Amino acid sequence: MGISWLTSRQNDNLTFFTANRQSPWYLVAFGMIGASLSGVTFISVPGEVGNTAFAYFQVVLGYLVGYFVIATVLLPLYYRLNLISIYTYLEQRFGKYSYKSGAFFFLLSRIVGSSFRLFLVAGVLQLAIFDAYGWPFSVTVAITIALIWLYTFRGGIKTIVWTDTLQTLFMISAVAISIYLIKDALDMSWLQLTEKVSASGYSEIFVWDWQSGQNFFKQFISGAFIAIVMTGLDQDMMQKNLTCRSLKDAQKNMFWFCIVLVIVNFMFLSMGALLYIYAGEMNIAIPTRTDDLYPLLALDHFPLIAGVVFLLGIIAAAYSSADSALTALTTSFCVDFLGLGQNDKPISKKIRIRVHLAFSVILFLVIIAFKAINDQSVITAVFKAAGYTYGPILGLFTFGLITKYQLKDKWVPLIAVLAPILSYIINENSEAWFYGYKFGFEILVVNGLLTFFGLFLIKNSK
Repeated sequence: MGISWLTSRQNDNLTFFTANRQSPWYLVAFGMIGASLSGVTFISVPGEVGNTAFAYFQVVLGYLVGYFVIATVLLPLYYRLNLISIYTYLEQRFGKYSYKSGAFFFLLSRIVGSSFRLFLVAGVLQLAIFDAYGWPFSVTVAITIALIWLYTFRGGIKTIVWTDTLQTLFMISAVAISIYLIKDALDMSWLQLTEKVSASGYSEIFVWDWQSGQNFFKQFISGAFIAIVMTGLDQDMMQKNLTCRSLKDAQKNMFWFCIVLVIVNFMFLSMGALLYIYAGEMNIAIPTRTDDLYPLLALDHFPLIAGVVFLLGIIAAAYSSADSALTALTTSFCVDFLGLGQNDKPISKKIRIRVHLAFSVILFLVIIAFKAINDQSVITAVFKAAGYTYGPILGLFTFGLITKYQLKDKWVPLIAVLAPILSYIINENSEAWFYGYKFGFEILVVNGLLTFFGLFLIKNSK
């Protein structure tokens, strides 16, 4: 709240959307770590170590390729066109229907993804704090979202650049302290701890079985495309980059961001291995849902300080992704669907606040609905959903960047809907149709290719 007050003084509506393009690149780079990891990484990635060891790190290595494409191809495009919403590019390149299709799939993707993440964290807070007071889950969710709305509705992205930095610091500190406390509880030196993890089998990174969903090439290629679509083609993440003073600063931010992100992800995986080792040494039963392992140990078995640190970390992780998502949703709807800030149409503060509030309510309703149907690892659900909803965005931008064709614009929404449906059908039947081949996160690439092929079919012959 203090940061919100400091950053929203003497601001205007443009500050909410672009921070007047005055953000220091190093703050953006560090703050983006928390926004890209979120509460999903904080809980699900350590839990998944028990199922797939360090195989997720193959995806992280693929991120590096994706971030290189973002820094060298997408950022120069966005800065050259001086965009507020990155989907405005689609209107300039193809037309109104393409533009609205890209913006719509972003809204759908971000609402679903942010709801998954907030659901996970609200569940932990419910278990750790609010159950003791008899508060229902809906009240926990409402409080969580209301706090985000309160500190972002005035300063918007300018506030978030600074709060994300603070939240990322708490998130990384929580992981580091948790690792130290496990080392202390096991009474091992750092060398002994490293040897224990290496000998445990949890540290296996590379998988070469082509039929496995964790195959290296599948994971690496998927990681590259996930980075491109969930960062480079995502208004949420790009809005932060576009607050930097210049293209050079934004590229510098992206370079350091990807290096730190790799290190932090390796920390999360290492902590996951240590959680399983600790549970084995102390004869603690592993929960059925691996997402529950870290909360269980931190709140019920580690010293009190570990529980406090865990709660600080999970709250920071949740808020760093949810606050920027709420601002990005508001920005996209105001610019892409209401046309504010375009064609000399002024940005109305009253409308912007109403849209901001409306998306807060939508997130609340989706989280409550998700609670009733959730039955799988949250990280898998997030990336599975992204594979279907980001695919049309990937196909549209790729077609625009690597071809010179125009499109029969009014047919684009149909292609954007059919591609995810076909991708889902292919994914459900892949083992029967492709000799046992099982798709992983690379279904995103298939979705993008189907969109690209569909757009090629409706290209304008002139």
